[in-house]
Amino acid sequence: MTYNEVLEKLKYYCAYQERAQSEVYQKLWDFQLDENERNNIIVALISENYLNEERFAVAFAEGKFRMKKWGKTKIKQKLKEKKVSTYCINKGLLAIEDEEYFSTLDYLVENKFNSIKDSNLYKKKVKTVNYCYQKGYESELIWESINRLFSE
Repeated sequence: MTYNEVLEKLKYYCAYQERAQSEVYQKLWDFQLDENERNNIIVALISENYLNEERFAVAFAEGKFRMKKWGKTKIKQKLKEKKVSTYCINKGLLAIEDEEYFSTLDYLVENKFNSIKDSNLYKKKVKTVNYCYQKGYESELIWESINRLFSE
């Protein structure tokens, strides 16, 4: 494929959904271009606003939080795996409103706790904490949510 054909394919790839630069670099390896051409394509995509890492981080954080109910720890970890800069990760996490974050955690804690079929209260709490921790929520926030659940 020629340089222009690859550029057009990657414009479509980036327009379809937000992409991290590392995803586009990975996609570029499928085409047999030299390093200079690959870098020029990345620069062209950024300059034409097809590729914007800050926009990607915000979309990723909001999407994973709303759709999969992930916590900030897991979102941060996944963004780091995609080689997103710390600045952009922080921008993405700031897009999640605190009030919505806490209410989602409370919802997860209550639902998980009530779904566990064990009569031992301690085991139910531990399983609930482990579930929320695996979802990427901070342990101190999980315990605060559990304590709120039992204070009501």
